[in-house]
Amino acid sequence: MEEQKKNKYSIIIPTYNERLNIALVIYLVFKHLSDVDFEIIVVDDGSPDGTQDIVKQLQKVYGEDHIVSSSLLHPVVARTAYIHGLKHASGNFVVIMDADLSHHPKYLPRFIKKQMETGANIVTGTRYVTGGGVHGWNLMRKLTSRGANVLAQTLLWPGVSDLTGSFRLYQKSALEDIISCCVSKGYVFQMEMIVRASRKGYRIEEVPITFVDRVFGSSKLGGSEIVEYLKGLLYLLVTT
Repeated sequence: MEEQKKNKYSIIIPTYNERLNIALVIYLVFKHLSDVDFEIIVVDDGSPDGTQDIVKQLQKVYGEDHIVSSSLLHPVVARTAYIHGLKHASGNFVVIMDADLSHHPKYLPRFIKKQMETGANIVTGTRYVTGGGVHGWNLMRKLTSRGANVLAQTLLWPGVSDLTGSFRLYQKSALEDIISCCVSKGYVFQMEMIVRASRKGYRIEEVPITFVDRVFGSSKLGGSEIVEYLKGLLYLLVTT
């Protein structure tokens, strides 16, 4: 418990048109991390729906020391958003999570506990072990995601059951090191992050999570992302 009090967790949440979700996500983070030193860094991609206005109102409620609002001038890809968020992160650990409620903040204490128990450099949420799962996807999307992970595990042997999930806790120094080596964009980026972490010898632990399809808004995954995933898989097979 004493060690937990010494740590600070910077929670980076990239957003685009998340006006209907962001307030609830932030409320739930505060609810589940009541005894933890943390900050929330919202990296917004110039959302036209007023997401930034909601975040500014939340800063007045929770304090600017707890909620940092940052916007990008160019379209966000995950890598850009993470790098931008890292510039504002004052914690020694960084959590990456989505704003669409697919990553429930109730899992954050479990991530922190797992890291403290194991000394892991990375703790990643997984849908594909006992206790994990997916809610709200049709059969085709479940098969696509599971197939993508099985294919990557077979070819790359990363030692992780869920390569394409993005709900993760990183030691800040490890994240900075790993992200500097990554070149991928889109759907394949999360896979490259975890594969390169494994190749570099970082300790990775997993926590079962249930991924819930977004409550409000539309999914960004489409055919082009799947094609990019396959290209990225081939790239990693050759370069790692």
